[in-house]
Amino acid sequence: MLWDILYVVLGLIVGLVIGFFLARKLMKKELKKNPPINEQMIKTMMSQMGRTPSQKQVNQMMKQMNKFM
Repeated sequence: MLWDILYVVLGLIVGLVIGFFLARKLMKKELKKNPPINEQMIKTMMSQMGRTPSQKQVNQMMKQMNKFM
C-alpha cells in the first residue's frame, strides 16, 4: 500500500521534470524559428522615439535580444 503511493508520487515528480524540460526545449526552438522581434521592428521603434538608428545600434539591440533566448 505504501509502496503504491510512493510509486505514484515518484511517477508524478518524474513526469513533471521531463515535461518541464521538454516544454522548455520546444519553446526555445519555436522562438529561434519565429523570433518575437526583428530588425525592421527595432528600426521602427527607434524612429518612433525620435531617433534615427544606425545599423550598429540595430545590430547591438538584436544581439542583446538573442542573448536572452
